[in-house]
Amino acid sequence: MDLLQALLLAIVQGVTEFLPISSSAHLILPAQLLGWTDQGLAFDVAVHLGSLLAVLTVLRREVADMIGGTLLTLRTRESNPAFRTAMLVVVGSIPVVIAGLALKDLVETSLRSVLVIAVATIVFGLLLGFADRRGTQGGGRELESLGFGDALWIGAAQCLALIPGTSRSGITMTAGLLLGLSRYACARFSFLLSIPTIAGAAVLSSKDLLESTVPVDWGALAFGFGAAAVAAWACMHFFLALVGRIGFMPFVIYRLVLGGALLLFVFL
Repeated sequence: MDLLQALLLAIVQGVTEFLPISSSAHLILPAQLLGWTDQGLAFDVAVHLGSLLAVLTVLRREVADMIGGTLLTLRTRESNPAFRTAMLVVVGSIPVVIAGLALKDLVETSLRSVLVIAVATIVFGLLLGFADRRGTQGGGRELESLGFGDALWIGAAQCLALIPGTSRSGITMTAGLLLGLSRYACARFSFLLSIPTIAGAAVLSSKDLLESTVPVDWGALAFGFGAAAVAAWACMHFFLALVGRIGFMPFVIYRLVLGGALLLFVFL
């Protein structure tokens, strides 16, 4: 992999990881459509770690509060709002951990096709559009109103993101909108859920990487890590600032156009 290819793939992953348009689809597509050699497991781990660094940087106050709140609860045996938020993230992460371990082989083989990506991009794009329209007509609950049942529902929806083209952030924000959360609250909780999800995926992939005998291009990995971190940080920063005003319809339209173009590629 040359540095230009590494740069483009890292930026694509960093930007699409937190937008509701599917990062996995955008990473699979270059190899499928342009004939690029698959970027490999090591590069996937590097760019995901870059995205993890970005989300920890953007949400550093929330993460610090959750850690502090958890330590305080362990010491005093009394709950607090920050500890409750941390537990919501834990509860919301349980379904995808179970599903990811159970369906890992299926996801890495049978589901990595352009047709699957195209259909998932369109179907879950339409669902996001429906949820956004429905959400703007109702109230806008804030994150503090989220219950553990709500977190489990969003976490269960996150399992659908194992299908390339679905978008982890997209399906969790869709689930949040259907629960009546505000757009900003949906984005915040989706980003918080990404922390254990990305970290878990990186750990799981690292185990496979350690067992691999494929040579590692450490320069490309470092370059990809840095580019993905910067791209993801910028994307999250601007998305959180704008989502309350622009909503999700621009992303729905993008998904429909992309999905339609992919279907044409498959059948023509």
